[in-house]
Amino acid sequence: MRLTVADAISPSYFVAIAAVQLGFFQQEGVDMEFVFAPPNPSQALKDGAIDFFGGSPYTGLRTFPGWRGGVLLCALSQYNYWFLAVRSDIKCERGDVSAVKGLRLSASADPGLTMKRLLEEAGIDLQRDNVRIVPSPRRTSPNWAWDGVDAIEQGVSDGYWGNGLRADLGVKRGIAKILLDVRRGDGPPAARHWTFPALATTERLVKEHPDIAAGAVRAIVKTQRALRADPQLAAKAAQRLFPAEEASLIAYEVARDAPFYNPTISEEMVAHISRFAREIGALQGEVRYGELVATQFAGLWHG
Repeated sequence: MRLTVADAISPSYFVAIAAVQLGFFQQEGVDMEFVFAPPNPSQALKDGAIDFFGGSPYTGLRTFPGWRGGVLLCALSQYNYWFLAVRSDIKCERGDVSAVKGLRLSASADPGLTMKRLLEEAGIDLQRDNVRIVPSPRRTSPNWAWDGVDAIEQGVSDGYWGNGLRADLGVKRGIAKILLDVRRGDGPPAARHWTFPALATTERLVKEHPDIAAGAVRAIVKTQRALRADPQLAAKAAQRLFPAEEASLIAYEVARDAPFYNPTISEEMVAHISRFAREIGALQGEVRYGELVATQFAGLWHG
């Protein structure tokens, strides 16, 4: 079995990585290999080149028409997990979305969809308010952790949208400060519910190998429990994948996120993410909860 995540050097989907690196899949009798994401992980999942994908539902199921054929096994954590960081010398109050007026903001393509929608929800008109969304210079993949920091340092942008690690690298370097932490209530209230990190697989795998799917859920639940109890385990899980500076922050990131390590996917969560996906054109029509979520494994979420 092969597992990948949308962004490897990130706390956003780290539970899935840690489940492999700390041996929890092995404990469940699942021979799992972590691989860095191919160019189109959703297509790779659909084609069977990978078996499990940790990411946002609206990206992980992009190549599945109407999200059918793909299923969510459990949440890796709860709520929208993106941050907006801006230059540290910009005078603004935490949570004040209007501070982006006149700024250049960098964001990668898929996460940028949530940023753009958040700004619209907050009443920001990109043209009227002179807000420009710009690409950021990218270092060699798969380490995207410095994208936003590089963008500020090179004068490409005044702020960036990214995961918690990316935001904190800028803070640590002294060039950025956090303007919005969506998971913890900054920004429009609706934005907190637009996405969450999930473990996805295919209906085919669930049908043909239900024991492996169940083992994957149990491995994630055990990993969440272990990281909540001891966030320092994150450093062990990251040591072979993360560069040194990024690895030095991962235990802090995990400790901060640990209260949100809950595998439950509720009907309300699916309603929110489906509505958001339709708004950004990533989904057509309605998706029923039982069609998207592998509810036969729900009893394992709190096992």
